[in-house]
Amino acid sequence: MNVLHMKYAVKVADTGSINKASEILLIAQPNLSRSIKELEADLGITIFERTRKGMTLTPEGDEFIGYAKRILAQISDVEKIYREGKKHKFSVCTPRATYISDAFVKFSNLIGKEETEVFYKETNSSLAIKNVLSSEYKLGIVRYAANYDKYFKTLFDDKGLHYEVVSEFKYVLIMGKECPLAQLDEIHFSDLSNYIEIAHADPYVPSLSQSEVIHEELADTITRRIFVFERGSQFELLSENAETFIWVSPITDKTIERFGLVQRECPDNDKVYKDVLIYRNDYNLSDLDNLFITELCKSKRKYL
Repeated sequence: MNVLHMKYAVKVADTGSINKASEILLIAQPNLSRSIKELEADLGITIFERTRKGMTLTPEGDEFIGYAKRILAQISDVEKIYREGKKHKFSVCTPRATYISDAFVKFSNLIGKEETEVFYKETNSSLAIKNVLSSEYKLGIVRYAANYDKYFKTLFDDKGLHYEVVSEFKYVLIMGKECPLAQLDEIHFSDLSNYIEIAHADPYVPSLSQSEVIHEELADTITRRIFVFERGSQFELLSENAETFIWVSPITDKTIERFGLVQRECPDNDKVYKDVLIYRNDYNLSDLDNLFITELCKSKRKYL
């Protein structure tokens, strides 16, 4: 099997088009098509279905591309090791959570003097899983409601991912100090209907449609919502717009003070969420990984 042909197949899968892939790879389209056919012949499978809309992966092709991406990533890692020398690397995808970012800051202060690269990405559960499976990131933290446990554990098992629960918690309400909700002795679901909810724009549960997840996660009683991905913008909205609130995992005292926020529990809320650490079964945790996980556990005990 030709590794170069494998690289070509991955690019075709990513673009969904022979034409686009040939432009990116600077290869003539007939030559690229011939390389893909030779690869399919060598493997004895059909990787792509050729349709009017482009190149679509077959089930066997989807499985092969997953393997191919991991192999190419490992080849790239080996090349970098011997071309650039030994470099310490750490990478993690996380949900937007201040206890996790607090742990990351503490971790950053413990990095030694050796040559090191660190990658920290806040994203949704779907992309965190995808990035870990592709080896682009070594660690991931996936957040989901506990009632979806079976869906995620089935996916983790099917994809060969190690997983362990980092924390379990209930969401709290966050609002600005000037928000009338902050003046109530006790906040109930019924009190929220006249306010604007700031919501995450990217809910995900494997095997369920996005519409099903949104219906489950977002209350029908709220008629006004602003969907925001970036955490800093969420907090700015809360501090500047007295009509807004958001459901989040408990945040740090420093963040509350910095943005002028108020954190309150809601007695009506009994929904439990989980943050789950994931990495590939064939991956061995590095010293940097263990250092981060230690700080993560400390932060969890402090804030959750």
